[in-house]
Amino acid sequence: MKNKELKILQLGKFYPVRGGVEKVMYDLMVGLSERGVDCDMLCAAWEGEDSVTQVNGHATLMCCKTLLKAAATMISPAMIFKLRKICRGYDIIHVHHPDPMAALALFLSGYKGKVVLHWHSDIQKQRFLLQLYKPLQQWLIARADRIVGTTPVYLAESPFLKGVQTKTVALPIGVERICPSEEGVEAMKQRYAGKKIVFSLGRLVPYKGYKYLVEAARYLGDDYVVLIGGTGPLKDTLEAEIEHLGLRGKVELLGRVSEEDLPLYYGACEVFCLSSVQKTEAFAIVQIEAMSCGKPVVATKIPQSGVSWVNRDGVSGINVEPEDARALAEAIRKVTGEGSRYKAFAEGAFKRYQEHFTKEKMIENCLKIYLNYYEQ
Repeated sequence: MKNKELKILQLGKFYPVRGGVEKVMYDLMVGLSERGVDCDMLCAAWEGEDSVTQVNGHATLMCCKTLLKAAATMISPAMIFKLRKICRGYDIIHVHHPDPMAALALFLSGYKGKVVLHWHSDIQKQRFLLQLYKPLQQWLIARADRIVGTTPVYLAESPFLKGVQTKTVALPIGVERICPSEEGVEAMKQRYAGKKIVFSLGRLVPYKGYKYLVEAARYLGDDYVVLIGGTGPLKDTLEAEIEHLGLRGKVELLGRVSEEDLPLYYGACEVFCLSSVQKTEAFAIVQIEAMSCGKPVVATKIPQSGVSWVNRDGVSGINVEPEDARALAEAIRKVTGEGSRYKAFAEGAFKRYQEHFTKEKMIENCLKIYLNYYEQ
């Protein structure tokens, strides 16, 4: 089957893009359609009424009105009726997990064609929801013709996928290379003149482990500054900890970082640090964004997570045990220390991005999966 003969539907979370799952869905729709593949997207709307947007000649974005939001899930009955109406027009439905609404819509659709299940992560936080959702999740796993995951580690370690390893394949997330302006980067460096910038980015929530990154600053010299971008419920707690440890001026919570400023922080930093402590962090797109700028990464070895696979220890950076502030500080010092070592890490980070995590590679590999398993 040729590319142009395939008709694909991306099915999953809400729009506009608010997180990694939605971004992957949207990037696949746009990237595949730009290659001449008919690839539409059906999702729940974050807010507002039903809408249909013609993205280009090969892609249509269909958003269904959300009735209510519960446990990070958009409840959209309209999505069920819409999928039942349109599903027979597609050769493959690519459903993105975790999203109980998408799974329910597929279950009730009567669709008989090929299903690709994109396993972004296990459900970790909503334990009660998982118990309710488990029968539907088991049906979805059994129904899928192919299960793709963001890393081979997560696919192999997920307790829910132990019995279906023969139909799993890794599809690492890919992003566009971030290319900040030299003038903007220089201006950012001048703002923190004389300091080695350690940058981190993410929601201020417990699983991100920011309290350990804040504490790690105690063990770094005064020639370092730790910048943490993002918002969330732990902002006041982290601010109080920074004050308590006497780290005002050495650790800064940036708040929301604009799309215009984000490349400048990546470009100006010496190293990117991911201090996450739970398997909820399955991949961490921020790692590969930093690598695309040629920045080494210090990350954590979270059991059963793909984080430490993304950041190859000794090549693109260093991985340490989670919940260990001293180990984070030691790794940061090691990566940013001697010149030739830092250069090797920086070059290794960019090379790993080029080999595994470009958006083009993600689109290309996804299309291969479709073609191989549709033809079978």
